[in-house]
Amino acid sequence: MLDEQELVKKILKGDTKAFEILVHQYEKLVLHVTSRVIKKEEEVLDVCQEVFMKVHLGLHRFNFQSKLSTWIAKIAYLTSLNHIRRYHTENQQRVIRDDLQLDQHYFSEETPEHLLISKDMSAYVQHLISQMPLAYRTVLTLYHLDEFSYQEIQEITGMPEGTIKNYLFRARMLLKKKVELYLQNE
Repeated sequence: MLDEQELVKKILKGDTKAFEILVHQYEKLVLHVTSRVIKKEEEVLDVCQEVFMKVHLGLHRFNFQSKLSTWIAKIAYLTSLNHIRRYHTENQQRVIRDDLQLDQHYFSEETPEHLLISKDMSAYVQHLISQMPLAYRTVLTLYHLDEFSYQEIQEITGMPEGTIKNYLFRARMLLKKKVELYLQNE
């Protein structure tokens, strides 16, 4: 396996196999970040392709000030936000607002579909995360699932570290309340 610097050098020299390795190595990360921002599956795949095109075109500007994964995740996050702004302007204020409220209305009502999802706790937690406000699910995913540090999340999202910690705390509290409620009803 090539280290990041060798991989980038080979790609910059036109090695298409090296770029395939990069895509294979980071496709799950890009899919993860993108799918937390964009909810429509068919749009997620289009945006993922756009992300890798941007990575390929901008790789010459990558200067190893951060990890390659952090740089790629930032491109995925910003490309996803731009996609929402471009194609979902009617929902823009609801999706990308800073003054997030901790109300129950961010979670859908109990429906037969929801009850089926909740049969599997892991799927239920994923469902709950998908219902969270964009900032909460992004920070929660980057920190717990993608294992980025606060500083790396700050680089990716542009949020101050204090805001990241606050959103992470609130997101955990929302999840805890919903899971406790689920377990009480089980």
